[in-house]
Amino acid sequence: MWYQKTINLTPQKRGFHLITDEIEQHLTEIRPLTVGLVHCFIQHTSASLTINENADPTVRYDMEQHFNRFVPERAPYYQHTYEGDDDMPAHIKSSLLGNSISIPISQGRLALGTWQGIYLGEHRDHGGARRVVITIQGE
Repeated sequence: MWYQKTINLTPQKRGFHLITDEIEQHLTEIRPLTVGLVHCFIQHTSASLTINENADPTVRYDMEQHFNRFVPERAPYYQHTYEGDDDMPAHIKSSLLGNSISIPISQGRLALGTWQGIYLGEHRDHGGARRVVITIQGE
């Protein structure tokens, strides 16, 4: 079975946000599957998807702090500056973290580890609603 749909995520402020529950809400099609794969692709160049710690919110805070230091705003060598100080760093962060994740399906559920969750990396101050294409393959 193959299935695909596009969802809009709830707009978030800049930072890293745990969106596992929001993604799972849209995955009712995986319930009858014993084995499969969910692929999530964010259709934006200034936001990212990644998997990381789901229990301690300080991890998300620390991720934001690290990436803001690692990829600073207003670097003197940036040429792409006409969309705001946060735009070019957002593109770099998105490329570093990636625009897609794949998660196995096992017995009708996402086979995430005990401490794993899906993160939206919102790298713009005002990114707005983000679109994610979800593709499901399984049997």
